[in-house]
Amino acid sequence: MAQIIVENLVKTFQVAERSTGFRGALKGLLHRKHRTVNALAGIDFSMQSGELVGYIGPNGAGKSTTIKILSGILVPDSGRCEINGLTPWIQRQQHVRRIGVVFGQRTQLWWDLPVIESFDLMRDIYRISESQYKSTRDELIAIMDIESILHVPVRQLSLGQRMRCDLVASLLHLPDILFLDEPTIGLDALSKVAIRDFMRRLNRERGMSVILTTHDMDDIEALCNRIIVIGQGQILSDGSLKDLRNRINSERRLKIEFVEGQSSVDEFADQDARIISREANVLHLGFDPETVSAPELIARIAAHYEVKDLFLENPPIEELIAELYDSTADVPVKPLASTNHE
Repeated sequence: MAQIIVENLVKTFQVAERSTGFRGALKGLLHRKHRTVNALAGIDFSMQSGELVGYIGPNGAGKSTTIKILSGILVPDSGRCEINGLTPWIQRQQHVRRIGVVFGQRTQLWWDLPVIESFDLMRDIYRISESQYKSTRDELIAIMDIESILHVPVRQLSLGQRMRCDLVASLLHLPDILFLDEPTIGLDALSKVAIRDFMRRLNRERGMSVILTTHDMDDIEALCNRIIVIGQGQILSDGSLKDLRNRINSERRLKIEFVEGQSSVDEFADQDARIISREANVLHLGFDPETVSAPELIARIAAHYEVKDLFLENPPIEELIAELYDSTADVPVKPLASTNHE
């Protein structure tokens, strides 16, 4: 049975609008206007225990709204959401004991307290036994390498240090599922690598389910076997990165550096490859592997030119996502379902 079941989930918000200037402000007081925003327009997906899923989309697509509903913070207008057999916003106390949540732009730590005291408060909030707390806390502190900052007030930590501590705090009660909303936003490369390694280890060694929302496509490529793409409150794609590439653009890229001094390189042309860009003696080519294989294309080029170096890769995931958004930009949002509250 699926660990997470989401069926026809709908959430709308009323956003106040008014004209500019004094007259607009006065008019807004007397006749307030509202605009309805369809944050979620009937989304469906399920997730098995132990999956590590990337949940991606542009700003305003509905990512954070989904996470807040799944964690029990928001109540949807309609639809069904069941996690570990519980409805998050109805059976909230039982639900939150089994999940961990990290919002990259907010902290669950106490701002003026040393980190270790925030951890102790988490122990009391979740009523964790002293033996389990010490064992889990010490293991997580060692994995995330935060022992040197345990007695530093949270407000004095760097962003990367705070994120490591927030991750530890979210896991002290040993949750089944971890929701991560932009956990690497604004972090330096070293901190990102540490957090990615940590998430990978949790998923592999503990079988913890993880839903990761992020704009950092390097996080997605490094961690996620499954990607759900959301836009305009609707699921646009759900599958592996390979499935997404096959659906949107199966093209591959070939970067070739030629030995200098070959004037004929300037006239390079091949019926099965397109030139994406040209930089001095370097060509960036795109080709369809269904039409011509990489070895065949490389052999054809090497037969006519002296090749110094080459590099074969897939198009960046950012390009695939942008193409997917463009292809669905004119697709109307599904009509709202019934707005009866459960």
